[in-house]
Amino acid sequence: MVKTTVFWRLTATLALAAGSAAAMAQSLDFAQAQQRLLAGSDQLAAADKAVQSAQLRCDGVEKLGGPSLLATGTALHYDLQANINLDPARQQVNGVVGQLPPQLGGIVGKLPQLPSDYNLQQNGQRANAALALLWPLYNGGLADAVRSGCAAQTDEALAAAQDDEQALQALLVQRYFGAQLAARAAQLRASTLAMVREHDAAAQQMLATGVISRLERLQAQAALADAQQQARKAQDEAQLAATALARTLKAGAPLRPSSPLFVHSQPLPPLAGFIDSALQRHPGLSKVQAKRREASALHEAQEALRRPQVLGYGIGEMGGGSGLNSSQRPNWVAGVSVFWQLWDSVDRDRLAASGQRKIEQAELVEAQARSDIALLVEKNWLATEHARSQYLAQQAQEDLARELLRLREAGLREGTSTPLELIEARVNLAKVLTERAQAANQYVQALAALLQSCGQADTFAQYLARADILIPADAP
Repeated sequence: MVKTTVFWRLTATLALAAGSAAAMAQSLDFAQAQQRLLAGSDQLAAADKAVQSAQLRCDGVEKLGGPSLLATGTALHYDLQANINLDPARQQVNGVVGQLPPQLGGIVGKLPQLPSDYNLQQNGQRANAALALLWPLYNGGLADAVRSGCAAQTDEALAAAQDDEQALQALLVQRYFGAQLAARAAQLRASTLAMVREHDAAAQQMLATGVISRLERLQAQAALADAQQQARKAQDEAQLAATALARTLKAGAPLRPSSPLFVHSQPLPPLAGFIDSALQRHPGLSKVQAKRREASALHEAQEALRRPQVLGYGIGEMGGGSGLNSSQRPNWVAGVSVFWQLWDSVDRDRLAASGQRKIEQAELVEAQARSDIALLVEKNWLATEHARSQYLAQQAQEDLARELLRLREAGLREGTSTPLELIEARVNLAKVLTERAQAANQYVQALAALLQSCGQADTFAQYLARADILIPADAP
């Protein structure tokens, strides 16, 4: 006959031995895991770089449409040669002299005569510098459209970064509490295996003394083999889940989740509040809205090119020169220029229609996104409530399994139950406890999906803190 005290001592010893590897792992609660994830994620770092790039691009065009100042410089050396024909001028002079009175004509005739040609040679060098001021006085709204487009791209990058963060938060919940569930399942299987081993040894003694039949002994051996296989499988799954969590958090050593699985005994707040939050905070919807603003900005930029452009300008030469222009007075010019393209080979009307279709497309996509997000929130809300109800409904099964185990233990002491019946009762309780842990994990995962679909994944820790039903891995 198996002694109860011996049974529980061996059970506890073997369960502790099976969980020794997990006990040596670093303990990490959910808040610490969350901080570690957000601080070390390459995906979030890359998304942050995209946001910074978009913001810097917006900063770069913030003063688009303002004045521009340009500096120019010129340095040159010249050598000019020209042969000037003076015959026409000389003939005209002689004709004029011939018409003068004899007294004056004699005097002029004694003057030197113009040569038939003249060879002009001039060389030198020149250097000058100038400043040019350009100021777009009116650009048809092009600068405003560019700035609006940049702002929309920045909002899109921010929404994409938030979407990545929400998805990583949900992945952390999946792997953190998945590891917690696997650890609890392994602990339950290890505890069951310890009990089955004890009763297998007792069955061998009973067979030797003729208390049980050969068939009952074989049944005990089959139960032991199954318990060993299930324990190994559960331990492997727990190890795999712990490895997945460690890699998610970039940990070099195994991690042991310390925050337990949980369930709220009270129902969730009404569905309408979650839908309203989703329509205001969901990153996917924010991305669609940013796309619509980008399409509007592009359309406005195309329309701006159809309007007149007015440009004020001024150019001033700094300092004087030498050679061709030896004046020390600087040259300058200022004015206003108007440019209006009346016709070109591009069909502006069709481009405008194309831009309008893009805006209409973005509006339709936004309307569809709102409908899809509302449906997703409702689906996740219902899944969370279903998992909560399922966990609470399983309490009766757990109570029944525990009572049956108590009766089998008492019956074995009194000789009214067999070791196999006790083994089956213990295996059944482990099965029920595992199923309840699975239901709790389904609740946790559904809650995380609900919060993600509402854009509230960062509030998961608050729901964990308010939970009134906790299921740690080492719970009996």
